[in-house]
Amino acid sequence: MSDIIQLLPDSVANQIAAGEVIQRPASVIKELVENAVDAGADEIHVMVVDAGRTSIQVIDNGKGMSETDARLAFERHATSKIRKADDLFALTTMGFRGEALPSIAAVAQVELKTRMETDEIGTCLSISASKVVGQEPVSCPVGSNFMVSNLFFNVPARRKFLKSNATELNNIMAAFERIVLVNPQIAFTFHSNGVEVYNLRKCGFRQRIVDMYGKKISQDLLPVEADTTMCKITGFVGKPESARKKGAHQFFFVNGRFMRHPYFHKAVQSAYERLVPTGDQIPYFICFEVRPEDIDVNIHPTKTEIKFDNEQPIWQILMAAVKEAVGKFNDVPSIDFDTVGKPDIPVFNPFQQAVDMPKVNYDPQYNPFKSSSKHTPKGLSQEQTAPAGWEKLYEGLQQEQPTESSIFQQQPEQKEGDSLIAEKSPAHYQYKGMYIMTAVKSGLMIVDQHRAHVRILYEAYMRQLNERTGDSQKVLFPEVVQFSPAETVVLQQVMPEMEGLGFELTDMGGGSYAIQAVPVGLEGINIVSLVRNMVATAAEKGVSVADEINRSLALSLARSAAIPHGQVLGNEEMEGIINQLFACGNVNYTPDGKPILYILRQQEIEHLLK
Repeated sequence: MSDIIQLLPDSVANQIAAGEVIQRPASVIKELVENAVDAGADEIHVMVVDAGRTSIQVIDNGKGMSETDARLAFERHATSKIRKADDLFALTTMGFRGEALPSIAAVAQVELKTRMETDEIGTCLSISASKVVGQEPVSCPVGSNFMVSNLFFNVPARRKFLKSNATELNNIMAAFERIVLVNPQIAFTFHSNGVEVYNLRKCGFRQRIVDMYGKKISQDLLPVEADTTMCKITGFVGKPESARKKGAHQFFFVNGRFMRHPYFHKAVQSAYERLVPTGDQIPYFICFEVRPEDIDVNIHPTKTEIKFDNEQPIWQILMAAVKEAVGKFNDVPSIDFDTVGKPDIPVFNPFQQAVDMPKVNYDPQYNPFKSSSKHTPKGLSQEQTAPAGWEKLYEGLQQEQPTESSIFQQQPEQKEGDSLIAEKSPAHYQYKGMYIMTAVKSGLMIVDQHRAHVRILYEAYMRQLNERTGDSQKVLFPEVVQFSPAETVVLQQVMPEMEGLGFELTDMGGGSYAIQAVPVGLEGINIVSLVRNMVATAAEKGVSVADEINRSLALSLARSAAIPHGQVLGNEEMEGIINQLFACGNVNYTPDGKPILYILRQQEIEHLLK
């Protein structure tokens, strides 16, 4: 019987490894830029074409590589970062496995130009699908220049499952942001299809945050600092008023490396308990400095999941530091005891006789429309007043007064034969400002007023998007909303859908947009926060499918414009909600799957009262 177990060829093994390390173009950016940081570069330039599908180029002025090192760097597990297993517990570099470059070379065509400062001439190495195509001397500056072309050209299935260019570019910029934020001592540039997106100079941490996300964020940042024998914590957290439902910038870094840590995230959120509404997210940019032996980064190929030896004590330190920052720098009105030149405030004297309340004298019989010289308004002659019998002119013109909300002004036709609301009572009862209770044939119907209104508005906005018939209302004073370059990419993709809803945004340059018009019926809503939440929702859902964009935008807008819990409604308003709800395509659930109503059957009521 012949042997069946065989060693895989290096090219196949590299492709398998690339499946974990190189998942999309953003993974290439992350690995190459981190290598440039490890090489000691203080200037790094990133250029992508077609969101990395066509080419990705990363240029740095680091220490570079010799001719031998350039060739050896593309071999599996070849690295300059560690020498023995114990080095894994004293890591000070971003990379250490030696898997990134061979994984990239296994699924793309790579050209490397590199030179060390001690060499007079550099080397140019060309590799395609793990095979060296050529190597020759070349004249180039000190550092490394990686050109990665035709990513996944030899793995069609992987290339097929890449998302749209907008989605992939958004992922690239997210990976780029995580590196540039924690390395403000390095100058970065980023170009997409020849257009400069970022040009970041060397600066401090706070200035780097401002350069990335706009000047407006600077006024919302509170410094956080804690220095203990266990760890050192520095960075910034947002003021309570900067909380958002979605799209808050939240970053943890440990020893210069981005990480995800839900446990520490909970510590930050706990510090804002009772300061922000439930569900709102606070922006934060927090850096941890710990001993390398106290953390383990060798858990996942992406190196974003990191284990701490002392998680619970650090959790306490983090929460205390954030609480101190919020309490120390939060605006508290001071009491001014300087009364010089201030008006006297009378002191209450229980023995002094109270002054009589002022009275207003008026004639209850006065009618400006009666032809009486005694009551003729000043400036009008007797002939200019209204003639007798003026009331007849307005007979038949009395109409039912419209309610405040435009949603009740037009009542759609109720579906006929709907068994749920057959013989529905015209009288309704509102319970605790949250639920509408009404008697129906089968028992007692309980409707969540907010969720019902979300369903009504959602279907109305979806019709507007499909028909492009959204009514706009110009704003008297346009408000300006600031977006980061990554958010601007998403905004450009969803702009046609937002215009279909009735929004009108004008590009003012530098990521600033002026909101010129909004959909009708959004009175009293913070438009800037609404637009930010809609863009954040589109970024979370992805911008590759138009229908998904429409649903996300319509749901986000409906949630913002819907009647909130706690708003008192009149019987006519409740009747309008019930009728419009049962004219919708789905009366039982909101667009995100939450129940809207419940029928307490007559038999259940009788059973409970036995």
